[in-house]
Amino acid sequence: MPNALASTRHAERVRGAVEGRLPAPSGSPRLVSSWQRSFERYQLDPGSVIGPRVLSAAELREIRDREESFLRASGQCLTRLHDMVREADYCVMLTDGHGVTIDYRIDRERRNDFKHAGLYIGSCWSESEEGTCGIASVLTDLAPITVHKTDHFRAAFTTLTCSAAPIFAPGGELIGVLDASAVHSPDNRESQRIVNQLVRQSATLIEDGYFLHRLASCWILFGHQNRNYVEAQPEMLIAFDEMGNVVAANRRARECIPGLDGPRHIDEIFDSSHVHLRDIGRIETIAALRLRANGSMLYARIRAPLGSGGHSGHSGHSGHGGHGAAHAAMPLRRESATNAQEYDRSALGPFLRSADARVAENARIAQRVAGKRLPILLLGETGAGKEVFARAMHDAGARSNRAFIAVNCGALPESLIESELFGYAPGAFTGARRHGARGKIAMADGGTLFLDEIGDMPLTLQTRLLRVLAEGEVLPLGAEAPLRVDVDVICATHRDLAQMARSGAFREDLYYRLSGAVLTLPPLRERRDIATLIDTVFAEEAQAAGRPLALDATLAARLAAFAWPGNLRQLRNAMRYACAVCDTVRVEARHLSADLAENLPALAPTAAAYARPAAPLSPEVERERIIAALTAHRWRPNAAAQALGISRATLYRRIAKLGIAGPHRA
Repeated sequence: MPNALASTRHAERVRGAVEGRLPAPSGSPRLVSSWQRSFERYQLDPGSVIGPRVLSAAELREIRDREESFLRASGQCLTRLHDMVREADYCVMLTDGHGVTIDYRIDRERRNDFKHAGLYIGSCWSESEEGTCGIASVLTDLAPITVHKTDHFRAAFTTLTCSAAPIFAPGGELIGVLDASAVHSPDNRESQRIVNQLVRQSATLIEDGYFLHRLASCWILFGHQNRNYVEAQPEMLIAFDEMGNVVAANRRARECIPGLDGPRHIDEIFDSSHVHLRDIGRIETIAALRLRANGSMLYARIRAPLGSGGHSGHSGHSGHGGHGAAHAAMPLRRESATNAQEYDRSALGPFLRSADARVAENARIAQRVAGKRLPILLLGETGAGKEVFARAMHDAGARSNRAFIAVNCGALPESLIESELFGYAPGAFTGARRHGARGKIAMADGGTLFLDEIGDMPLTLQTRLLRVLAEGEVLPLGAEAPLRVDVDVICATHRDLAQMARSGAFREDLYYRLSGAVLTLPPLRERRDIATLIDTVFAEEAQAAGRPLALDATLAARLAAFAWPGNLRQLRNAMRYACAVCDTVRVEARHLSADLAENLPALAPTAAAYARPAAPLSPEVERERIIAALTAHRWRPNAAAQALGISRATLYRRIAKLGIAGPHRA
């Protein structure tokens, strides 16, 4: 953290550069523009030494749950990148598409150094809050960058060096940022060249891993211009459906192969008259394919679909077993699609087989209305699995190979919802991207748009959404002509939307437009299949933990009797935590988080023998934990107490007991 004199000097340098009196940072136009926005548009203080905003544990948990697929696809790459840069004292951070740190890798002995610098899970790095920094610059410009020391806008970060790169979803939208940051590094910014390159390469690997995860139910072409690298390190990925229509392509493929930006058939890309692409997928051979656009050769291997929701554990190899063999015989050439509606309905299978009658009936209705162009409204408490059910409906429908775009209307600031949903034309407003931006609705064209927490959408935007649904067109901000869109719409809310419509808090005409079919998902505490769900979720998390684990039978019964106010989301987090901290092969009550273990119901007097209380924290550990919470929340007692899961009075007692003094008393 810079001292007061250094902070004052940095603030003067920033003001002088913005006003044109002093040289701009590193001669970079991107940094100059960011400094100007930070100073003029966001009115940030360049001399501020306060760290970044850090989300509460509950807020972070909700975001991580929403980004579970992204986290799973990126975890190994984060560890690998950290292994390459840890000797130089770097930490590695992964953010979501809004700059919230959702995962990170650090050396334990350096944890406090990084935490004091703001490099911590849950920290927020948008330009509007923190000014010029690596993550914020990538969020704004969608391009890699190194922001080195005094390139940062705020004095709090002028000792840091940050190299960051964007990560895009198969549909082209930004889903996250990968960042490697060091608290101390040489003053020469050229020293960051190698780290910058490693971050960019790792971001591409994460992007491709997420591509394979999201499109596991498609045929995947793995390609390289050199035959010897097709299996070892394929660069180009192209996903296409059973009829040969290109669904998506990774960045490298779009850069090297003309014509992949728009809807195309695979036969329009490659001259494959000498070989049937389905045979390549079946016999696991490497084939030479000629590009129609320029006649050059691409060497490729093709993997058959893994089935809806399948996971690819390796890149470049065909799927084996039941699904792979079954799909290998499907046509890939342009033939009359007499069975065009033979899409995979297995995604709803777990719901159809549920022992809970309401869940099974919801799945039966969803199966019948799939593909009927009927808006669906999902009701249920927070964490009840509305997005999981919506995804299953999409995967069970005719649009399963098209985009599923999820938007949380309650998580976006009101000022951003409009541009996020509808997009904007070039130059629509100050700070807009040069080429404009597609909105979420346009990204969902041909697929499914999932609007979570629709009850939190501002009334002014409800009118615009109504036009999209009624007329099938969207007008980006600043654009003169609307765009035609064809989307299936699924909405979800924990609110009583009908009552909101009656009271005028939600547009009544929009409510009736959205509620073509209304399905209510029961809370976990009311589900008849809760015991099965606990076993299923535990098995999934034990498998993810990578070691054999068993759930204690008495604990399972106590879990089934618990009220679960956070529903399925809380259950999954509880099982994930228990599997992570378990030091034996049997997960017991002592492996649960302290707050959950304390509130589990006792089934019988003998049950206490199975639920050992969590070991108390040592004074040193408790002191560190409380100081970390206070620092993260800028010494605001209410916020810190909430993050710690205790009352404010309890927090005050522990501060006095442990002799913790605030920064103003130090």
